[in-house]
Amino acid sequence: MELLGGQAVIEGVLIHHKGYTTVAVRKPNGKIIVTKEKIPWKNSKIPFIRGITNLFIMLAVGIQTLNYSSAVAMGEEKELQKEKHPTLTLTFTLLFSFLFAIAIFKLVPLGLTTLLNHYVTLNNILFNLIDGLIRVGLFVGYVYAISFFPDVKRLFQYHGAEHQAVACYEAQQKLTIDNVAHYSPLHKRCGTAFIFLVFLVSIFIFTLVPSTLSFWMKFSVRLLLLPVIAAISYELLRLGAHTKIFSIFVIPGLWIQKITTQKPDAQQIEVALRAVKRSLQIH
Repeated sequence: MELLGGQAVIEGVLIHHKGYTTVAVRKPNGKIIVTKEKIPWKNSKIPFIRGITNLFIMLAVGIQTLNYSSAVAMGEEKELQKEKHPTLTLTFTLLFSFLFAIAIFKLVPLGLTTLLNHYVTLNNILFNLIDGLIRVGLFVGYVYAISFFPDVKRLFQYHGAEHQAVACYEAQQKLTIDNVAHYSPLHKRCGTAFIFLVFLVSIFIFTLVPSTLSFWMKFSVRLLLLPVIAAISYELLRLGAHTKIFSIFVIPGLWIQKITTQKPDAQQIEVALRAVKRSLQIH
């Protein structure tokens, strides 16, 4: 069976399948618009390399589709045509998102841990453990805080609808609203699980960094190790989703999904089903 990937977008769902993205978005008048396009970049199939390339491709496609879905959801007909190639705006959006994430989840935890180390001497293992726990705490706190915003809550409901529709397909059940509604909104291959795995893997990898390095050297090494951590995390996520012995790696991600996914209503499930069916060419 071909695996499906996906994500929630504004009032809709995005599905990845066989090099194509299918997007279903509900307009203000209730009509569902569905589009299917070939992804302009090819992902690698080489273990460890594929995790890095997949991450950047999905980031680019995700941000592009979020802009598109936002225009559709607001009824801006002139904005319906998605641009075929990355624009300067998309490039700057990706760059800003990356820098923001680095500042919040890399620079701040390292700075706080370094400050603590001035008052309480920490060995290398304890230093990186505290640094990692602060990083996880910031992420969980951020996700939990934004989950109270009405628009984000709807996005999380579509996230749940996407997971349930994919789970129904993977169980080889008929793709109907009633069938989909019986499945859990949690899914082992979710991007949330990947992010959490990155945090956990980084704790172990960073313990290899000498504690004698200066603050900015530690920060620089952390940035350089990001591709390595992402590659390892992606492979662990794949193993955890398909192999019972490695399923422990996805458990923390499932816990976080209890925040990032919400139970959808029938209309949201309908949108997710339209995306899944179109991606599979089922009418």
